[in-house]
Amino acid sequence: MWQILWNGNAAHVKYGLTVEDLEHVLSAPASESVSNLPCCFGYTPEGVFIIVIYEVVDEMTLYPATAYEVK
Repeated sequence: MWQILWNGNAAHVKYGLTVEDLEHVLSAPASESVSNLPCCFGYTPEGVFIIVIYEVVDEMTLYPATAYEVK
């Protein structure tokens, strides 16, 4: 299980999303990918399909960079 680091970056959670939405998707992604940074896709508890882009801090910790709805 990943630990999610919220060190000031919670202010970057926008577009009507919440920290809980990001944590939900990070804990149970529908799919994952890597481009410049790793990311995962999944549904919030309300059923909104989002992407969460994050950095891997170490083998146990993720640092969410941003997230937004995928249409």
